[in-house]
Amino acid sequence: MVKKKESRGHWLLRNLRNNFLAGFLVVIPLAVAIYVIIWLFIKVDDILQPVITDIITYFNPNYNEITGLGFIAAILIIYIAGVITSNYLGKKMVNFSENLINRVPIFKQLYNGVKQVIEGLSGAGINKAAFREVVFVEFPRKGMFAPAFITNEFKGASGETLYGVYIPTSPIPTSGYFEIVDGNDIIHTDLKIDECIKMVVSGGMIIPDSILCGKTLLKAPDAIAKAIDSAPKPKDDTHNQ
Repeated sequence: MVKKKESRGHWLLRNLRNNFLAGFLVVIPLAVAIYVIIWLFIKVDDILQPVITDIITYFNPNYNEITGLGFIAAILIIYIAGVITSNYLGKKMVNFSENLINRVPIFKQLYNGVKQVIEGLSGAGINKAAFREVVFVEFPRKGMFAPAFITNEFKGASGETLYGVYIPTSPIPTSGYFEIVDGNDIIHTDLKIDECIKMVVSGGMIIPDSILCGKTLLKAPDAIAKAIDSAPKPKDDTHNQ
């Protein structure tokens, strides 16, 4: 069958469309990111700017408002709060404050909800020291695999090696599933804890260029699926979710 030659007009339209879409995918995300940063800067600055202006004006009536001073003050306050809460006394104060907040019905849900989201997106809510290794396990059903963290290792009744694994969910890894998996059903990797958390938070959009899975060097992402597919299949059982 002879392929019909594309006309110059059709080629021009197709070329314009492809270039426009390529530019659209670059410009729009960049514009949105810049807009969000500017919006956040203005909103944070507006919160503290009046307070700072009133304080400085009290000592210097000729003071003229400086844009961005409120934002800088907010950054300093957050940093100082971090320094204070990093020591023993500061942690005690935070725990005491949270205990009071948890007694207020509506404020309790708002505070804990926002805290959980921030901790999940930053990975701060995960005790990374408790995770021994990043592995792949068959989850949530046969034929599908998910990254997981080994949290414990013990022996079964028959002497087999069993692992306690935590399977994080995307995009908030602080929520997830705990499962006990046979050692033969685990695919070991060379992924670092931080790399895996970034994978989960980004929904797989951020992934290392290569992953050592078992004894095979994987080039992400196609080789990962191929290596997992060729790995020894776990026993046919169901997972509790």
